Amino acid sequence: MNVFYTTGILDDVVILDDAESHHAVKVLRMVSGDQLLILDGKGTTCRAEITNPHPKKCECKILEKSFREKRPVNLHIAIAPTKLNDRFEWFLEKATEIGIEEITPVICSRSERRQINHERYLKVLVAAMKQSRNPWLPVLNDPVDLIPFLAANQPGYIAHCMDGNKIPLKHANLTSSLVTILVGPEGDFTDAEVDTAVAGKWEPVSLGDTRLRTETAGIVACHTITLLKN
Repeated sequence: MNVFYTTGILDDVVILDDAESHHAVKVLRMVSGDQLLILDGKGTTCRAEITNPHPKKCECKILEKSFREKRPVNLHIAIAPTKLNDRFEWFLEKATEIGIEEITPVICSRSERRQINHERYLKVLVAAMKQSRNPWLPVLNDPVDLIPFLAANQPGYIAHCMDGNKIPLKHANLTSSLVTILVGPEGDFTDAEVDTAVAGKWEPVSLGDTRLRTETAGIVACHTITLLKN
């Protein structure tokens, strides 16, 4: 069954937006009586039937509605955008499929990409949510410099490649429902950035014995926490 997204399901009738209506009516050639799934990104999944296949405001009648509670962990990954945009989009897609609650692009001293296309990235998240039928759409925050981010957020874990005392993330003592993990840029965090994080009670962690690309590190962190907390 084809899956669509709406920003809110309030009544028994849903009108899809322009983009979703066009996809349903013009691309998929759906007609009155065809059934579809609708996600609102806030935990609700609906089975619905098209009643008016308008190409700009497709009207659907809700037949069945279900709600999935949030996971017991609120996973927040703060990650430096990669130089190659498609690699960061790959991270966004796979993290959404695995399960993640919040993503913050952080700008570090060695970041090669300092601006993002928020609208494009949001479309990647929505597409991944629909593909995986995950009813929760991750929050995508605006980019923020690393040092202000460290000061403004409850301490979590920082994954870096330097030598030193680090615990494997899989052995971390995850006592809080909020888990925040920092992943640096291609050139890694600087010594000063790591020192600032550690001074602020961020705990250094290892993601394994091999050196990972930024986007791979983000996925490993996401998958590890999902296995530990689900």
